[in-house]
Amino acid sequence: MQLHGIVGDGADAVADRLADRLGDRGRVGVVRAGETDAPERTTYVVGDGWTGAGSDRSTDDVLDELARDHDYALLVGFPDARVPQIAVGDASVDDPALRVDAENPDLDAAVDAVEAAEPFETLSSLVADLKRSPRADYSGAIATFTGRVRALEDEDDDWTESLTFEKYEGVAAERTAVIREELEARDGVLDVRLHHRVGRIDAGEDIVFVAVLAGHRGEAFEAVEDGIDRLKAEVPIFKKEVTVEDEFWKHEAE
Repeated sequence: MQLHGIVGDGADAVADRLADRLGDRGRVGVVRAGETDAPERTTYVVGDGWTGAGSDRSTDDVLDELARDHDYALLVGFPDARVPQIAVGDASVDDPALRVDAENPDLDAAVDAVEAAEPFETLSSLVADLKRSPRADYSGAIATFTGRVRALEDEDDDWTESLTFEKYEGVAAERTAVIREELEARDGVLDVRLHHRVGRIDAGEDIVFVAVLAGHRGEAFEAVEDGIDRLKAEVPIFKKEVTVEDEFWKHEAE
């Protein structure tokens, strides 16, 4: 799913126009911030006219659900969200992906920005995609791996607050595709999904996912283990670790 935020005066109107434009390409979900007197409330509008609001689900919960069967999502009115942001007018946003005019937004540029963003994936969205595989009827197993930010290696360590990941886009995508193709060429392995997040990820949050659709559990487990090992060893991804005492860069495989 392609995810973008929109912030600033007029963000709602711009989001509606952009959602209409994206709707020609796929299914669109729009998630809006709640009223100022109820900041814990999230309003979500999900395709085909369905609208809901409530404080019992977080924004992350809603996005996780959208990612399972939507092509696009727009997060409206969340200036602190760590997603690419479209700034409307003079909205105060650090390094916006695009800045547009409230009255006459460049929707073509906005669509291009959304399409160019790093895809938003969760373990749920990858598993849902595997279940839609044309080879799913031959599957008796789905195995997964989720890597997350570890706050402590042992009790004497400094607390890790966050990790920030960067990758060489072209090379990383090419090597990830090769790993996927070679895993899928194995006997009994039907389909594979690999995804490594980029940007800042806080302690306790998910970093990387491997999901394998296979005929039997043994084939699935083996492919998952080899998949994460090869991702760490072969894909050029670098991380900056921020602890309570220091910050430093190192290769993801270390």
